[in-house]
Amino acid sequence: MPLMHISTSLLLAFFVAGTSASYGDFDIPPSSATVDVRVFNVGDLTIDNSAIFSALEPMLPGHDALVNTAFSFLVEHKQKHFMFDLGMRNDSNFVPALEAAFAAGLFQFDAPKDITGLLEGGGIPLSSIEAVIWSHAHFDHIGDMSKFPNTTGLIIGAETNTSTFPEFPAATLRASDFAGHNITKIDFSTAKLTFGGMKAVDFFGDGSFYLLNAPGHLGGHMAALARVTPTSFVILAGDTFHHAGVARPSPQFQKNFPCPAHLLEEAKSAISTDFFWSSGSRVGAFDVPSRTHAFFTISDLPTSGYIDPPTADVSLEKLTGFDADADFFLIASHDLSLKDSLPYFPAYLNDWQKSQLKQNTVWNFVDPANPAFRLSPTNQTA
Repeated sequence: MPLMHISTSLLLAFFVAGTSASYGDFDIPPSSATVDVRVFNVGDLTIDNSAIFSALEPMLPGHDALVNTAFSFLVEHKQKHFMFDLGMRNDSNFVPALEAAFAAGLFQFDAPKDITGLLEGGGIPLSSIEAVIWSHAHFDHIGDMSKFPNTTGLIIGAETNTSTFPEFPAATLRASDFAGHNITKIDFSTAKLTFGGMKAVDFFGDGSFYLLNAPGHLGGHMAALARVTPTSFVILAGDTFHHAGVARPSPQFQKNFPCPAHLLEEAKSAISTDFFWSSGSRVGAFDVPSRTHAFFTISDLPTSGYIDPPTADVSLEKLTGFDADADFFLIASHDLSLKDSLPYFPAYLNDWQKSQLKQNTVWNFVDPANPAFRLSPTNQTA
């Protein structure tokens, strides 16, 4: 009996030692420190003409317009509040070039309240926000920093262009975006951590929240990796991609997250085989399971919104490795496919894994009833 007991114990120890959380495959150190993450949908930005913005290819007939949500995230660490992206301001105080685009109807933004109104309306005083992190400095992410007190810091990527209008006539930022705030620049050139090929900075120093270098979209572009339980994470992907179909599927994603049966049937006739194909497809009947690469690509047109599309492709490829893993839930700032599925503030994203939120949403974009569906020509705008 003692020998049997010892053997059983050794066998159990072998299996325990040989089992590791999949997040460890990305070289992320273990930690019991976590953050709470809550999400706001600040509003919908419609860009009415692909001639001025074409973030993805192919652009199917009838889909010239691109509707983008604008997600903003409240990150809570040891009872202190931080924001990751602010969405867009809801007044017209833009630099002249942007004002002209809105006046011409090329940009339309539906947001009765900006993020400051949503925070205060939800009982979060602006004075409690320790710092705002910009994924990058585009107007639909930076909000209106002038509404935050000077005690709120601003965190930006080191390569962010901080030129302001009117000193620099072509600048897209105003002096009020920085005035009075302590500015911290994240320099990934000195980063000592690398997760899944992405340089990482341990923001709080305890393994609960990392900033990730995700270049290619705009100078200083960052993503974030938030540990919401010791073994599960939310990735705030910024503008690494603008549509879920740019990231999905990959072969590993197909293996780990097969498309639900009810969507397979609907997608079979809904996805155009004139524009998309897979090895199991036949004319008029698209086969989702045999699709082994993403439906869309990042556009390399001058109007793509990406300063360096090839580099952006590499950043995207690195993130899709996380996306195919069960321990990571990826949320891009403008992922319209998630608009009607996310648990918004005051709810938390922390339980996404337990609630199977990822399994229930990652294929939303192939659902013809989802507002993000762009996989077939239409006579109506998307």
